[in-house]
Amino acid sequence: MDFTRLTAPVGIVRIFQVILTCISFSLVASEGHSTNSLWTWCMFTWCFCFCVTLLILLLEFTTLSAKVPISWDDFTTAFAMLATLMVLAASIIFPVICYCSGKQIGATVTSGLASILYAIEVVLTRAKPGEISGFLSTVPGLLKVLEAFVACIIFVCLDYTAFTRFPGLQWCVAVYSICFIFALLVIIFTIFCLLSLFPAPFDKLLTVCNVLAVLMYITAVVIWPLYSFQNNARPSYCSKVKTCPWNNLVVVSFMTCVNLVAYIVDTVYSFRLVFFSSRT
Repeated sequence: MDFTRLTAPVGIVRIFQVILTCISFSLVASEGHSTNSLWTWCMFTWCFCFCVTLLILLLEFTTLSAKVPISWDDFTTAFAMLATLMVLAASIIFPVICYCSGKQIGATVTSGLASILYAIEVVLTRAKPGEISGFLSTVPGLLKVLEAFVACIIFVCLDYTAFTRFPGLQWCVAVYSICFIFALLVIIFTIFCLLSLFPAPFDKLLTVCNVLAVLMYITAVVIWPLYSFQNNARPSYCSKVKTCPWNNLVVVSFMTCVNLVAYIVDTVYSFRLVFFSSRT
């Protein structure tokens, strides 16, 4: 048993994460069940983050984390980044779909606090300049988690009947899919210490793929709004309902821009990594 893991700053932050996510899903569950898919997603987010954070605490407390055949630091940092994004999204989405009772407001507040705590964990566990650590603990690694998460939001908002009508929109979906698959592979290979299986030096391969992703996302930023909103004004009923298919087109357009910025920043860091390595 290692009590220092629980009393360290990261351990204390994780304990409060467990408490706040537990409060969030407990308050919402006490209000009854909803058939809304977004309600289900919010509940899944809080339960998932609660369970994984509790598991991390238990494994580190019992020192079993050292025996797990993965890169533990990469896993915990990647999860903290993912949890930050998921809980933040739930904190934004839930107030939109709920009817704002006292318990639901309380769940939103505790969810927001939990997202802040997960962000604090990312800051605490992120690799410092000059520090030797796993790839996912660095800024490019955290960006890979962000890119994959944003792509998931895009996939959730896609309407199959809409994008299959235009080859341009099909190209955009291909862009989202290809870039998501590569980001996911990088995350999985890093956590399971399999980066040596890449057929080329990892840093150079990462740079090339990031440049291609930027170019592909530039086309998607232009093409998606062009085909989605051409002769397609916002329906009047959208202002009267909580969920409107047209709004999903806006979400996809916005998230495409977010991922483009993420890939540009990722490319800049990749270039710095390659040039720095070549000079040393």
